[in-house]
Amino acid sequence: MLNISSKLPVLSGLSFTPSLFTNRIKRRHKAFWQSAGAEELRNTPIQNFASLDDLRSQPHWQRILSNKANASRFAAMYGCQTPTIYWQGRNVNDIDFNAIPAQFVIKPTVGHSCNNVFLINNGYNYMDKRYYTRRELLVEMEQTLAENPLTEILIEEFLTCEQGEYRIPVDYKLHAFNGEIARIEAIHRIGPREGTVNVYDKYWSPKENIGKKYVNALDATPPKCIAQIISQANVLSKAYQIYVRIDFYATSRGAVFGEFTPTPGIGVGFTKNADRLFTYYWDEYCKGMI
Repeated sequence: MLNISSKLPVLSGLSFTPSLFTNRIKRRHKAFWQSAGAEELRNTPIQNFASLDDLRSQPHWQRILSNKANASRFAAMYGCQTPTIYWQGRNVNDIDFNAIPAQFVIKPTVGHSCNNVFLINNGYNYMDKRYYTRRELLVEMEQTLAENPLTEILIEEFLTCEQGEYRIPVDYKLHAFNGEIARIEAIHRIGPREGTVNVYDKYWSPKENIGKKYVNALDATPPKCIAQIISQANVLSKAYQIYVRIDFYATSRGAVFGEFTPTPGIGVGFTKNADRLFTYYWDEYCKGMI
C-alpha cells in the first residue's frame, strides 16, 4: 500500500537558476554523445563485460544502457521482467516470421520518440494505423539500419495490457534521481507523437503537467502493479545512480521494464516548475554527478 500521507519537499522560497536542469541535461548530452567512440561504446553488448564492476569502469558507463537490448538485460539482472526478445540482428532477411507470434514489436536498439517502432498484430501496425506485408516490414527495417551502421533491430514480445488486450500500452515514465522518484508521467498514446498525459508523484497524488508535449488527460486510476513499478524503478535508479527517466509498462503479467532515457528531449520541453523541481532533486540526491 502506498503511503499517500507522505510529503514531497516544499520548494517555495528556494532559489534556482532558470533552466538549470535543462542546461545540465544539455551538457550531459554533449559529454555523452559528442566524444570519440561514444556510439561504439553504446552498441557494445553488455554481455561483453566481465562483471557489473567492469561495466561501471567505463567512462560515463550509463551510455551503454541507451542501447535498448543492453538496457533490457541490465534490468533483468535486477529482477525486472522484460519483454521476450524473438530476434536481434542486422541481417533482416534471416528473420523467420513463421517462428514469431502474429503479435510482435519491431524497434531499433538505438532510437527515441517511437521512431521506427512498429506494434504489429496480424500485420496491423497500431502506431500508424495501417497494414504491412512481411516484405514491407523488411524494407522499413532495412531503411532504419541504413541510418546507423551500428544499430540492430529487435523483434520482441507485444505486451498485453492488464486486461489482456493488444493495444498501444500506457507508458509509465518515472523521473528518478539515484533512488528517488520525483514524478511519474502516465502517457496515453494514440500514435508515435500524439496522446495525453497524467502526472503524479511517487504516492500517486495528481500533480501539474511537467512537459509541453502532451495535454492533460482525465485523472486515471493507478495500474494494479503501480507499487511494483515504483519499487523496481527505485532499485534500477539506485543502480543507474545519475538522473534518468525509466519507462515501465503495466501488463497482464505485472510490471515490465521498457527503457532508460538519460537525456529526455535533450532537456527541452519541460515547464519552469518542472525545471525547478528536478533541479532540487538533482542537488539533493545526485549532487556532483553529471
